[in-house]
Amino acid sequence: MNTPDRNSQPTNSRTVLVLDDDVLVRMPVVQFLRDCGYRVVEAASTDEAIVILQKTNIPVDVVLSEIDIPGSMNGFGFAQWARSVRPEMKILLAGTPERTVRNAAELCEVGPTLKRPYDHIVPALQLCDAVL
Repeated sequence: MNTPDRNSQPTNSRTVLVLDDDVLVRMPVVQFLRDCGYRVVEAASTDEAIVILQKTNIPVDVVLSEIDIPGSMNGFGFAQWARSVRPEMKILLAGTPERTVRNAAELCEVGPTLKRPYDHIVPALQLCDAVL
């Protein structure tokens, strides 16, 4: 099984915006994605995420967001807004912490350079246990 190497960073890494108000969910997901080679930006509300996406110098390739998120809009509203501002960006919505973990594991399986083989089943289960 290939596991994430904390010391290797792909030269072509992509950036993920993790949008979750529960720090006990967000922290392990963020670390997991970083271990997979992603650059990660964090936000605890849609208002924080809007500020991040309005800054044109911050590249974001994927948003991983919970649906029931605090702020001026929920996850669905934020996804619509984000798509209008950055139509090329991928958006993954999650209704539960378990779905957030699965989305993160799927991102790690694909990898930031789309070349990195990764067995996501065992780490995702370990991450699920850490979150729950």
